[in-house]
Parts: sequence; C-alpha cells; structure tokens
Amino acid sequence: MTSDNPHRGWTSRTAWEGRFNAPLRSFLRTETGGARVVLVAAAAALVWANLHVSSYESVWGTSLSVRLGDWSLSHDLRTWVNSGLMTFFFLVAGLELRREFDIGELRERRRLALPMLAGFGGMLLPIAIYLAFNVGQTTAAGWGAVMATDTALALGALAVFGPRFSDRLRGFLLTVAVVDDVVAIAVLAIAYPHHPSPMALLVAVGIFGVVLLVRALGVRFGPVYALLGVAAWVAVSESGVDPVVVGLVMGLLTYAYAPGRDDLQRASDQFRLFREQPTPQLARMARAGLTSALSPNERLQTIYHPWASYLVVPLFALANTGIVIDGDLLARAVVSPVTLGVVVAYVVGKPAGIVAVSWLVARLSGNRFRPPVGWVAVVGVGTVSGIGFTVALLIATHALSGPALDEAKLGILVATLGASLVTWLVFRSVGRLSPARRARALLGVTEGIVDLMLPVDPERDHMRGSLDAPVTVVEYGDFECPYCGQAEPVVRELLADFANVRYVWRHLPLTDVHPQAQIAAEAAEAAGEQGAFWEMHDLLLAHQDALDPDDVLGYAEQLGLDIDQFREHMVKRMGVDRVAEDVESADLSGVTGTPTFFINGRRHYGAYDITALSAAVKSAFASAKLRPEYRPREPGPPEGGPAS
Repeated sequence: MTSDNPHRGWTSRTAWEGRFNAPLRSFLRTETGGARVVLVAAAAALVWANLHVSSYESVWGTSLSVRLGDWSLSHDLRTWVNSGLMTFFFLVAGLELRREFDIGELRERRRLALPMLAGFGGMLLPIAIYLAFNVGQTTAAGWGAVMATDTALALGALAVFGPRFSDRLRGFLLTVAVVDDVVAIAVLAIAYPHHPSPMALLVAVGIFGVVLLVRALGVRFGPVYALLGVAAWVAVSESGVDPVVVGLVMGLLTYAYAPGRDDLQRASDQFRLFREQPTPQLARMARAGLTSALSPNERLQTIYHPWASYLVVPLFALANTGIVIDGDLLARAVVSPVTLGVVVAYVVGKPAGIVAVSWLVARLSGNRFRPPVGWVAVVGVGTVSGIGFTVALLIATHALSGPALDEAKLGILVATLGASLVTWLVFRSVGRLSPARRARALLGVTEGIVDLMLPVDPERDHMRGSLDAPVTVVEYGDFECPYCGQAEPVVRELLADFANVRYVWRHLPLTDVHPQAQIAAEAAEAAGEQGAFWEMHDLLLAHQDALDPDDVLGYAEQLGLDIDQFREHMVKRMGVDRVAEDVESADLSGVTGTPTFFINGRRHYGAYDITALSAAVKSAFASAKLRPEYRPREPGPPEGGPAS
C-alpha cells in the first residue's frame, strides 16, 4: 500500500484483532481442505499397497540414521513420520487447546469441566467396549487405540456435515477432542514404551524445566525454544517413550494473548524510526517489534498449522493405511474381536460416552455445568468424535502387530467412515425441525461469554438501525484507519440485508499512527450535537486522506451545520470526554486495534467481509430466538440515519 502520508503505510497494521486468533473459522477452513488431502493420501496408500505391497513396505521400511560422532539415532522412514513429523501435528493440537484456555471459551474455567469430563466418558466407554470384545486375548493390549479423536479430521468433518454458524459447537468439539488426545498421548507414553530408559526420561524432564525457566525469564527468541524442543525430542526418543508427546507439551506451554497497546506502540515507534532512516539495523528492529507484538501461540500456529494439515497428517496416512484388503482379511475382520471392538467402540461407544457423561454432569450439577450447545449438537459432537483415524493408527502401531494390526487398521478405517455417515445423518435430521426448535437443538440455552465490558446504552451510544433489534453490532473504529474505511461499505450492506440489526459506532482513535484521528472523532461529536453524527461519520470515512481542522470545517459547511456552534465545539474540545469514554471502554474490553467488532457482546474474530459478518449475525439471530422475550419485528426504515 502506498500513500503520501508517511503513516499510511503503517496503517495496514492496525487491524491486529482481525488477524489475531482467527477463532475457529479460518482454522476450520484449513482443516476442511486438510481433511480432503488426508482422505486422498489414505486412498492412495490403499491403492499402492494392494497393487504392489512389497514396494510399499520397502519404501516405508527404508532406514534413515542421524549420526553425531559415536552417537546415532536410526529409524525406518515410517517411524520418522510417526514419531518425528507427527510431533508437529501434536504441537498444533497443544497450541489450539492453549489458545482456547487463554482467550477462548475455556478462559472461564468452569466451562472446562463438562467437556473435559465428556472427553473422559468418550474414552472410558470405548475402552470398556473394546476390552469386552477382546477379554482374555493378547489383542486386549490394543485398548489404547480406541481412546482418541482425530482433531483435524473431526473438525473437518464437522465443517462439512455440521451447521455453518456455531463456533461454540466447534469449540466444544475441539476441547473434547484435544482432551482425548492429551490423555491418549499420556497413555502412549506410559502404557506402550519401548525399552524404557529412566535416565533419558529424567534428562527430558530436566530439559522441560529449562524451557519453563527460559520462558519465566521472558526469553522470546524462537531458536532457543526450537533447540530445546529438539533436545527434548531426542531425550524422550531415547527414553523409549514416543516423542510426539514433546510437541503436545511444547504447545500447551505456549501462551496466547491479544497484542497489548504498549506492544503496538513500541512496534509503531520502531517502524517510524525505520521510515525516517531505512537502515538494515532499524529494519531488523522493526521486524522484531512487529513479531514481538503477536503472541508466540499465534506465530507458531501460522507457521505450523498448514504444514501439519497439508503435509504431516497426509504423509502419516500414506505411511500407515496401506493394508492389503483381500478376501482373507475381510473374512477375518467380520468375526475379528479387534475389528469389531474398534468399530463398535468408535461408532457407538464414543457418542454414547460423551452424551451420557454430559447429561449426568448437567443433571447432577443442577445445570450449573451444562454443554455450551444444544443436546442434538452434543450428539453430533459425540458421533464425529468417533473419527479416531490419526491417533488411533498411531497407538495401534505401538500396541499391535501382524494380522491383528491389519484388522485394527481396517476397523479404524470403517469406524472413520461410519462415524462420518452417522454425523451426517444427525445434522441432516435436525434440518427438518422448525427454525426455533432447530436453533434450540443446536445452540442450547447456555449464554455465551460476553466480551464487551460496557453494554450498549441507547441514551449515549451512536446507533443505526432498529433500536429494539435482537442483534447489535458494535464497531470500535478510527476515522483515519483504512481498514475502517474498507469495513464501512460492508456495514452498510449488512444493515441493508438485515433490517432487524442495530449498529453502534464507538471511537478508538489510534493517535500514535493516525495523527488526525482524534480531530475527526471530536468533529463527529460536534456534528452529533446538531443531530448530524452519522452524516459526518460517512463524510469522514469517505475522505480519510483529508481530516485536518480546515477539512472537517468544510464538511460541517457541506452538511449545513451551524458553523459558529461547530467551531466553538471544536475549539473548546467539548467532545474529548465523550471520545475518551469510548477509548476507556475499549481498554476494558481488551480492544487494541481497529476495526474491532462485537456482535451481541461477543467479539468477532477473523475477517470482516460481508460473508463473515453475515454468518456471525445469522448465528446471533439464531441465539436470540431462544430468548423468551424475543419477538420478530417487522422490517422498517432504519433509525439513527440512513443505512446506505
């Protein structure tokens, strides 16, 4: 982006909130595509193995070694994929759970109780079912293979088969699935070690202690953590425990947080220095400032999530799903306690365990702890959790061998398809309900977290649309911010499409990067004193490159305002307290960039194009319909100024 204003090149960085923590929406878009790639890889592995099994096993059995002096680490290619690359998959899983814990639904700790217990129920019942099929047999050792949910594939399947407007539903699934994964990896480490070495395990624990110490000292230099992570991976590998646990632990140790205003100010100052004197040294400082303003959690997710989705998990599928499906295997599988145990455990046990425990926790707590979604959605989360693919295969390769392993793999594949089909049927059936009953079935009656600390007040806030509308969109904006200018036509289109929405503008002038933003905000308040706030609002956003005092005075004349009254208001800065109130409310709500949107009190993360905002508004309408006081209102002309 170019501009004559030296600050404008920097304004592209004011949409921090838009880039931060794309809540599960952008994450799920990646998972949907990643799920397709995984399915293609699994199909390719099956075709390869059935056409030429010797070449398939030869490739994945190729030995690769790392040597350093007399020390060496040697594994076949399949093990390097399963225990090496899959570390990054579990790193991403740990990062996702940590993000939810720090700034997502689970930041209210009481919301962790039910999905955590539901996750345990979704593990214990499948284990009991598998053991019932394999009691007294050596194959009972494979009980760990029916515990976990493949987070990536389950979220991808939910994005395809489930409703497209409930982030709470996806958040609930994510929590249940990652709890499963955490416990499954712990089981993998404890129950299925190879040639355990207590000394190497102690070394690994010591390395994790160093990681905690370095983090406590405030070190944010990525290569330090990368080096410690590699050292921990080698130590855990030498201990006999599957080293994928390292990725999960490192992810859970990585904080997620919104960029603070001090961090943004520091980054802005460093960029301004570079703008004035573009030297390599100042360029490095500016890059470091930009990087440090974002949380390590977001940076690592941005780096590793696409690789995990589009490379690591597909390679894992390619390396592990290649089994020869012939008449002999099918004949064995029909009566195999391993195959039957896996299929029934995942397709029946998973949903039954999750739903039963969720119901018991809600009932025994007097609904103090209840699912964040409706009960049909809980059933959908249970059925889609039956997709255990990746982690199930990983544990199966440690717990079983020979024909039993092939039977387990076939059962995992059948369970993945079966769980996907049942999930589709669940959400397909709910589509036949009336809108109100469908909303209750999917969204429930649990109130979501409210992020907007200062509620909307019709007596003080500037509003457009229906004053009694069931959905309120609040925007914290800056008249000089180009992203706010880009969002303005989107807001107009939103108000045109949804007559029953009220829109609120609150000021957040970022004076460190937009020197005229404060003047523009006070000019809007001065116009508001004469009943022309929205007319001035529109002119200011339409002329973001002309916001000097003379410019805003010209806009007042253009609107036919009383110029003497307008000038007096500006000279005496009579609107400064009103603007400061909005800025203070932004601070209370953790808003650091513009534009930031709240929809019915809940922060809207991610894109603010018409598709994303419309989806969020539709979700808010669905939730509003569950409130007893909700009454549909006949569309009428918007209040507080024209919507277009």
